[in-house]
Amino acid sequence: MIENVVKYKCRDSKGESNMNTKQLIEEAKTARERAYVPYSKFKVGAALLTNDGKVYHGCNIENAAYSMCNCAERTALFKAYSDGDTQFSAIAVVADTARPVPPCGACRQVISELCSPDMKVILTNLHDDVKELTVSELLPGAFSPEDLNE
Repeated sequence: MIENVVKYKCRDSKGESNMNTKQLIEEAKTARERAYVPYSKFKVGAALLTNDGKVYHGCNIENAAYSMCNCAERTALFKAYSDGDTQFSAIAVVADTARPVPPCGACRQVISELCSPDMKVILTNLHDDVKELTVSELLPGAFSPEDLNE
């Protein structure tokens, strides 16, 4: 159902997103509650904001075959791409960690390829510690399609 994919649109009179960082973090916390983590019990949530104000939720989903697990960040990005949304302004990621949760290497690589280098990445935890950076700061010197020999 579309309601499960796109939470809502949030735009101002100029058609630009008016969702603030705190609201996007709250959306990530909502997504975190949907995590399927029977093995690690480590819930992660992500909320991806498109340039036109849509919010895509993602949560981590585990599997007994650990290599089949998917992280919250990639879940949100893949949902957006599968719906045809490919332009993003921010992603918020939350987990119950001592510091703002850092994305794994696979998520950093996917984010660096599917998002603009200046997109905002908001990392947080349940203690409201927040670290904001850009995609290029998240994975400096990222391997990109330009590095492939064609």
